[in-house]
Amino acid sequence: MTFLITPGQFEIPIIAAGNGWLVVEKPVGMSVHNDPGADLVSLVRRDQGMAGTFGIHPVHRLDLETSGVMILCSEPKVLRFFARQFEAGTVTKRYVAVLHGRMQTTPGDGEWSAWDWPLSADSGGRRFPQGRGEVKECHTRFRVQEVSRHYTLVECEPLSGRTHQIRRHARLAGHPVVGDRRYGSGRAITRVRQQCGFTRLALHAMEIRVVPPGQPRPVTFRSSAVPAELRELFAGDQ
Repeated sequence: MTFLITPGQFEIPIIAAGNGWLVVEKPVGMSVHNDPGADLVSLVRRDQGMAGTFGIHPVHRLDLETSGVMILCSEPKVLRFFARQFEAGTVTKRYVAVLHGRMQTTPGDGEWSAWDWPLSADSGGRRFPQGRGEVKECHTRFRVQEVSRHYTLVECEPLSGRTHQIRRHARLAGHPVVGDRRYGSGRAITRVRQQCGFTRLALHAMEIRVVPPGQPRPVTFRSSAVPAELRELFAGDQ
């Protein structure tokens, strides 16, 4: 696997590449495009020489605190090609998350369950995760992978496109994502930091399924592995 080596010593895996597009794995704590010179777009532009007149543009977004698979484009027609698939709702994105608490769903049975709370465009916070404005239908499906003493490891697939959708739905379910400063409790964050040395959001964009330019059918671009911090947190809680 090829890596971009950034000035801050981040290693950014390149998962796939084509004419005018690149699939990379964004590190946790790195902005996509809001930190000029140090964000993901700036670093890819500099390392890959993909500047041109159009520059580098993300097809979709990941929060600063979320790591995982992202598609970047350096040509307008390629950006439009991918964007149309997102607009049509034909793109599949899957995440892995460690949640607080033991969920009742049977782990490892392969069955999907759903969170169906409607959400507003306003992302709210831990007190109002549904938001304060007009709410609209919103769906996230999930399945339990494993359960430990205090946590549940889940695979999630947002079927709508609300801001912080997985994080908000997890909070509404009573199982906030571990390390979530916006929707989790301050006490839980302090505990997991002091007792486990865990300092990030336990949410990782594991894969994205989309049709690349020139391909007849969808291709799944997958992260190399669940981040070590998430695996170690969960393994240490057995």
